[in-house]
Order: sequence, then structure tokens, then C-alpha cells
Amino acid sequence: MRILIVDDNPTNLIIIREILKKENYRNVTSVSSAHEMLLELGVGGGEDLASRKPAASPIDLILLDMMMPEMDGIEACRIVQRYEHLKDIPIIMVTAVGDSKKLAEALDAGAVDYVTKPINKVELMARIRLALRLKQEKDWHKERDQRIQEELKLAALVQNAVLSSPITEREFAVDALYKPSFELAGDLYAWYPLGEGRYGIILLDMMGHGISSSLFCMFIASVLKDTVNTYVDPEKVIQELNRRFSQLHIENRLVQYYFTAIYMVVDTRFKRIDYVNAGHPPGLFYHEDGTVEQLSTVCAPVGLFDKIEVTPRTLSYEGEGHIVLYTDGLLEAVEGDQDTQIEYLTNRLRGRHRMDKEELKRLFFDDKTVQEREDDKCLVWISLKKGESSHEN
Repeated sequence: MRILIVDDNPTNLIIIREILKKENYRNVTSVSSAHEMLLELGVGGGEDLASRKPAASPIDLILLDMMMPEMDGIEACRIVQRYEHLKDIPIIMVTAVGDSKKLAEALDAGAVDYVTKPINKVELMARIRLALRLKQEKDWHKERDQRIQEELKLAALVQNAVLSSPITEREFAVDALYKPSFELAGDLYAWYPLGEGRYGIILLDMMGHGISSSLFCMFIASVLKDTVNTYVDPEKVIQELNRRFSQLHIENRLVQYYFTAIYMVVDTRFKRIDYVNAGHPPGLFYHEDGTVEQLSTVCAPVGLFDKIEVTPRTLSYEGEGHIVLYTDGLLEAVEGDQDTQIEYLTNRLRGRHRMDKEELKRLFFDDKTVQEREDDKCLVWISLKKGESSHEN
């Protein structure tokens, strides 16, 4: 525990050092000016704050005289507060000034407390013990928060690892762009080759954000591959996910968690798409002739009810085309009501059937105000390439 005393009066320095010594505070350093204090803290000498990243300060408490020549304690306190690694050091002002406005100014500048001269030993030690106790608690919380942030980063890496890699085949390709709003996200996309030219593709958006939503999302990821490969059919897959999700019984749960989803099976041999939209924003299906179909909602979101009635839909295609699936975070990047947002997306995403990642990033993902964005952004692009149909529908 290291304490720094700052006072231009040698007598005051001696008095305070002796008081601290008798209370077994022996790791004490003293300086006679605010400039020397800043040098002791490693930020003196006129260094530019933005040009260096100092190490954490070894000082745990500063006893700072308010009235000093050249630079007074209040100004010195303001300078200390500019540095992120120093601003949590408790500063106790030592002053002979009884002006309440000056004392208030010192507290506004960042001081946590003050003692008046002549120094009362009992009062000084009580304020020092309180300031150090608060500092220890704050340091503990900072260390805990740092550990939590490191664990969240690891969890985000794990979460990102379950996302599917792009697929590029002769008659089919699928890829995605994804930008979570927080360390952990509630969007999930996945696709699975099902054999015989068929592919199962799902995009889901878990209600809410943060740790709880991401944990529910990871649960779905853990059962998704087995569910898709076992049931294949969109109706059965969505019903099974609903059943599995409804089995998560959490005591005293105040929030009803659920997720929206689009799951589809693309059959490149028969040029057929079977899908279920469970409360999700409508997917956009661009045909070769320029027409666009919406993959609209056919049932309630997954997890709201113990059982859900599902009516799958079927679309056919010839030649080339593409399908775009997205979460509502992408819609929120566009101003206006939902009809206006969908119309904007429809117009912006038409044209080439091949995915242009750079253009899509520029249009929807390169926002510079991530802190202000409240939802994750995800877009899945499915390219349907030319090929001979094995069956006439």
C-alpha cells in the first residue's frame, strides 16, 4: 500500500509522514509540488496523453495540498483525472481553506474527500482508511470485470466456431455476413448437405441480447445438426426444435424466451425449395426473370407455445436465382416502417445472383456507431446456379 504526500510545506510533510508511520503505513513517498507529483505518477514532462499508454500506477492514495505555487491541488487533480489508469486513485485534499465553494470545486475536480489544517490525526486516519477500503473494493470489481470480459471473448470465439463455413458447389452456394452488436449474440445460421443435391439451411434470431440469449442460442446449435439430419422436412424440424426448446425448464424465469427462424431445404435436382418461416422477417427469393417472392411467416416463433401448428410452403425455380435471408437487425439499419425497410432491401439486393460481400458490407455492415446499434446483423445469401432439372414439376 503506497501513499503519496504532496505539499510545499516541509513541516506539513513531516507531520503527515510521522502520523502515517505510527499507524504502520511505511510505504510513503513525499514531493513538494504538483509537477513532482505528476512525474512520480509517470505523466509529467509534457507527454501527450494520446501518444502513450502508461502502465498502471503503483500509487494507492494521494494526500494533496490544495494551495501550492505554480499549480494548485485542484488543477493537479483535474490533470490526474484525464488519465484512465490514474483516475481511480483516491485523492484526499489537505487544506487550510474553509471556503465551501473551493472545497466543492476540489470534489468536482476528482478528489474523494478532504481534511483541514491543522491536521487532526484521528480524522486523517479515518478518511485514509475509508478511501483505501473503497479503492480496494473498486480494484476487486475491476479485476472481476476484466476476468468476465476475457471469458466473454472466449465464449464469443466458441460461439463463432459453430457457425457454418461457406459452401460452393456446381449448382449451389451459400455464405453469410454477420456482425454482432455485443460480445455475445443471439443470431445463428447453419447449413448442412443432406445428400442427393439437397441442403438444409436455417437462420434464427433469439429474443434479447447478451449472455442469456447466447446460451439459449448455443443450446439450439448443440441439437441442430442432429435434428436437421434426422427429420430433414421443414415442418418436422421446426416442431422438433420447438419441443426441445420447450423442455428447457428454468425456475423463476421472468422472461419468456423464444426465437424466430427460417428453415428451408433446397433441392437442386428437382429445383424445389421447401421452407417454414416461424415468425421471422420474410426472406427474399429472386428468380432468373427478375420477379421476387417473399418467404412469409407461416407459424408462430419457436418456444412461445408447447406445440405449434406448422404449414410448410414450397417454391420452384428454373435457371439461376438467389435467396436472401436476414435478421431484423438488418432491417433496423434502414429508416422507415417495416414495409419501407423490406422494399429498400428488395431493391438493393436484386441484380446479380452471386454474392458481392464488399458491396453488402458497404450497404449494411460498415456502420461506425456499433455502440448505438441495439441488435445483431446477419445476412445469408444462397446462390442457385444453372443446371438441368431432374424432374418436371
